[in-house]
Amino acid sequence: MSNKFFETRKKLNLTQRDIAETIGVTVQTISNWETGLYKPKLTIEQTQKLCRVMDTDIYGLKKMFEDNL
Repeated sequence: MSNKFFETRKKLNLTQRDIAETIGVTVQTISNWETGLYKPKLTIEQTQKLCRVMDTDIYGLKKMFEDNL
């Protein structure tokens, strides 16, 4: 499970739907990231949007998923 991503999302009071709609993926995709089923495969634009909504930079975002890499 990507605990860092999940914990950050919860800390920011964001739902999976909030993130999914912001970056243009399904809620199931966000769930799959959080359970470690899949790793994020995003466009540059989606990555930038995800960084903004998660209030981090690309390095912080990478660290959120390091456990799954």
